[in-house]
Amino acid sequence: MAIGGVLSEAWALYKRFLWQFFLTAAAVFAVLDLISAVAARAASNGVLSGLLWSVVSIVVGVVGYFWVQAALVELVRDVRDGRADRSISETYRAVQHRLPAVISAGVLAAIAIGIGFLLLIVPGLFLLTIWSMLVPVIVIEGLSAGDSFTRSREIVRGNGWSMFGLILVTFLLVGIASGVIRLVFAPLPGFLDTWLGSLVAHSLTVPFAAAALTTAYFRLTAHAPADVAPVAESAP
Repeated sequence: MAIGGVLSEAWALYKRFLWQFFLTAAAVFAVLDLISAVAARAASNGVLSGLLWSVVSIVVGVVGYFWVQAALVELVRDVRDGRADRSISETYRAVQHRLPAVISAGVLAAIAIGIGFLLLIVPGLFLLTIWSMLVPVIVIEGLSAGDSFTRSREIVRGNGWSMFGLILVTFLLVGIASGVIRLVFAPLPGFLDTWLGSLVAHSLTVPFAAAALTTAYFRLTAHAPADVAPVAESAP
């Protein structure tokens, strides 16, 4: 798998359907980042208030974040034929029944990867790489949370270094872009800076990361139908 080819195709999809990607992510991040901003302000008003809003933020954030991830994977699958056939609400409804599996797998993976990073870092990077296809295999192949771990490792097998490189480059690009976007909103008052800066940064960068990983999934599995041509260069 060529990292440059995956990023080029993902970027082509992202640019062509930027408005759909942005609105799909913003539909949920508007709420998630608002709750996070409220929680941050509540933390300065008292321990109990801060604790309560932190719990609310974590619970809602976990559900919302993985729902966005699932919806973005479905959106990438939808637009690979060159057109968007679903509305935002239809995209979210299409993956709603997969949400419990996505959340279960995502939380378990996050815990294991976090422990891996705490131990020696390398185990965390290894797990992050072999489980990078969890959301695509659940959404696209309809697998359970348990089966998704094995399937993700099967897909990545033989392309581990390429996949790790793709994840590293994608995260660096997303991190840099997010930082620049947040600087644009820095002059705003504290609450608006926290809320709007996070909202715009997440809505612009998270879709690209999802597009890159989902594009890698299609390339590694040759899952796209034969009569569907990618909007960017063909796979090497």
